[in-house]
Amino acid sequence: MELTEVDRRLLALHYCYPAPFNKIAEVLKIDPNLQELFDYRTDDLVNALQIPKLKAVQLNEQLKRHELTPFPHLYHQEKIIPIPITHPAYPTSLKWLIDPPTVLYVKGDRAILDAQMKVAIIGSRKATDYSRKTLSFIVPPLVDNGAVIVSGLAKGADTMAHESAIRFGGKTIAVLGHGLFHLYPSENKGLAGKIAEKHLLLTEYPPYMRPAKWTFPMRNRIISGLSESVIITESEEKSGTMSTVDHALEHGKAIYAVPGPITSSLSLGPNKLIEQGAKPIWSGFQAFENY
Repeated sequence: MELTEVDRRLLALHYCYPAPFNKIAEVLKIDPNLQELFDYRTDDLVNALQIPKLKAVQLNEQLKRHELTPFPHLYHQEKIIPIPITHPAYPTSLKWLIDPPTVLYVKGDRAILDAQMKVAIIGSRKATDYSRKTLSFIVPPLVDNGAVIVSGLAKGADTMAHESAIRFGGKTIAVLGHGLFHLYPSENKGLAGKIAEKHLLLTEYPPYMRPAKWTFPMRNRIISGLSESVIITESEEKSGTMSTVDHALEHGKAIYAVPGPITSSLSLGPNKLIEQGAKPIWSGFQAFENY
């Protein structure tokens, strides 16, 4: 993938300051080609990024240290493809976010990003065999019609969603809450390897960034942003799954929920969503109704 000089400079800035684009955009307004990136004064960074002076001093030092670092080459060695927001390959749907990722770091088949239909399937880390069984009704019609399954590689429902997509011959995107050098959870390293080989791993964090509590809620907006619709299998009433739903609702995405037995606490989330207007789903064909 060909990168312009602006793309390359943006990679350097993001490596040193891995923030969403709304935190960086002012820099490109002032300096659209980032020609002065490595010559900014500390006060320039304080004003443009709205950061404390000490942080601006540290950032200035890091930028100067990495002026000649060949980031595209280094990423290529690790089979990582960086897609800056300034590049044509960057997904248009993510640009609608209030805080779009500045750079996407992907590993695997980049062409999967161009699929016309992407469906997020999410749910609880404690998801039971009920989720696995429901996915055998929901996933096959989706992948048979070319839909890509998007999820977050977490334990439970996310894992089941990725595995179902692979098992039924479809494609899947795993959106990570950390850099590509620190795959989490450790139990899913094998699954992540399969996805990196024939599907797609995607993150907004530079490879060195470790998982943290705040990175996973941030990850959820990307899952929603990439997808035309969101399907919830099992989920507690208050959970990270619901934060993804909130993002989806903000951007007018279709919400589907798998009805569950009233005896299960993991049915509270989807059953409440149905009460509030989400569409109940028991077959993947239903997700095509509004497409």
